[in-house]
This record gives sequence, C-alpha cells and structure tokens, in this order.
Amino acid sequence: MKVSFIIPLYNCLPLTQAMLASLHATLPPGLDHEIIFVDDGSTDGTRAWLKNLTAPCRVILNGENLGFAGACNRGAATATGDYIFFLNNDLVLLPRWLEPMLAAFAQFPEAGLVGNVQLNAATGAVDHAGIYFNHQGKPAHLAAVPPTTRYLGRPAWRAVDALTGACFAIRAAKWQQLGGFDEGYLNGSEDIDLALRASAAGLRHYVALRSVVRHHISSSAGRNLRNEQNTFRLVSRWWDRIARLAARDWCRHLVATHADRSDVLDYPLLQAACAYLLVLPAPPACVITGVSATMAHERQRWRELFEGAARPPEVPAEPILRL
Repeated sequence: MKVSFIIPLYNCLPLTQAMLASLHATLPPGLDHEIIFVDDGSTDGTRAWLKNLTAPCRVILNGENLGFAGACNRGAATATGDYIFFLNNDLVLLPRWLEPMLAAFAQFPEAGLVGNVQLNAATGAVDHAGIYFNHQGKPAHLAAVPPTTRYLGRPAWRAVDALTGACFAIRAAKWQQLGGFDEGYLNGSEDIDLALRASAAGLRHYVALRSVVRHHISSSAGRNLRNEQNTFRLVSRWWDRIARLAARDWCRHLVATHADRSDVLDYPLLQAACAYLLVLPAPPACVITGVSATMAHERQRWRELFEGAARPPEVPAEPILRL
C-alpha cells in the first residue's frame, strides 16, 4: 500500500513549513508514501524553499494560479499511490491522525471520501466533523462530535453527506473514475460537488472521529471571495439531491420555529415533519415541496445579488460524471 499526499500551496510559507514538520512527525514508520507540493504562484519565498526539498517530496510549479481545484487535479494526476490524501498547507497534524482514516477504507468497502475532525487552531473548538445541508439547502459544517459513552467510548465513524477538502482521502481508483475536482468552481464547493458525484455513483462518505487535526481556517488570501457564486452553482446543479439531504434540517427548523405559533402553523405539515424526524425513512412529498420553496427564495436572492455584477459560472443542466 502506498499513500500520496497532495498539498496545494499559495503563499503562507511559515504555515507550510509547520504543516510539513507535523506530517513527517506523525507518519507511521515504514509507510510507503510520496508528498506532492503544487505551488499555485506563490510570491512569498515558498518557491525558493521548495527547491531544497528532497524525496519523498516532489514539487509541481504552476505557471499561473489555477485555484484549489486545478492545483489539486494537477498534483493528483502525477500521484502513484493507492490512496490519495489532500491536505491544506495550514493544517497541524496531530499524532495518530492518519491511521483511523486509512482504517475507514478497510471498514467500509463502499467508502468514497473519508475525512476527520478538524479543530480551529486558534480556539481549539471543533470546526468540522462532516458537512450537512441546512434548512436553506446550503452546506454547513457539523461542529460537534458524538458524545463519549462510559462503556463504548467515542464512536469511530460518522456517515456524512459531504466533507471539507481541507483534509480528506479517497482511493486513487475512485478519484480517477470520478474525474477529480470540477474546475468550474473557484476556491469553494468543489469538495462538496465531488462528494455528491461520488454519492450519485453509489459511494458513501465517512468522518473518522478518532482522527483529529488542527486547522488555521481560510489562511490563503481571497479564499472566500466567491463563496456565493460557488454555492449558487452547486445548488443549481444538485437541486433535487440537495433538497432531499436538506429535508431533515428543514423539518427541525420548522418544528423549532413554528411549534408555538398556532395561528400560522400548518398542522398536517408539522405532523409530516415529525413523522420523518422520528420514523419515516424518506421525506414526504410535502416536506420536499417546503424545502424546495425555501431553496427557491435563496435562488432568487442569488439572482438579485448577481444582477448587474459579474455573473456566476455557467451552471450545467445535469451533473457531469466521468465513470
């Protein structure tokens, strides 16, 4: 078994140096691996530092800034490992972070993307333990882990709808089948789009709850400049699937918001929402209608936001699967 670590770079040299030191310090002895740095046009001395790296490190220098998706795709195209791990350069990797993620692939043959628990490096709070879709149909981080029980300890895994690209792994064969990241997204939502494409191909995603790292969140300049355009593109592409994934949080929001307002409450809808939360395996049609209506409000807001400004990227009518 060989592991390829892909690390896209754009400036932030001190964080990159600290991340590499933590990676070297936490790898299991004897692990066959390669570390592929993809520099996306750094101007802060990163390129001079990269010249001094030796095996197992390799370096790719982009002639122009390709963005996160493009840099990752270029690095992964040269990878020779059986598993590909994508790591942000602003991570601090903690002891035994790698082993639980690798174990997930042995535990779950259907595993697509495998992520982990990420702590805010500044505060120590949980920033990411998976991604879900909220009542508006927008992706959001799960910011808590299941409680530790007296006899069983903390659960080892959590199935999730998607996970962040800051630290995740995938089998190299699955990455190739899925065609990598969609470069139509610019520094946002490409990770969630990959997860949804993998789900459409029958794969499931897991967070290894016993793998913990620290993350200096959104350190690269300009990281969040196109969040709205990227989310608009994501939701437009995956409307039906996201409506179903968002249904559970939409039902929770309905109950919490309207349960004490008898003058406006739609009782049949409340009953359907409660039934789905408690027993039903799939959301009722009236719930999907409600979710879609909420998402439509967000879509209208995006259209008004983009009116007269740079238009969001072209949205394909159907997901593109290269399988």
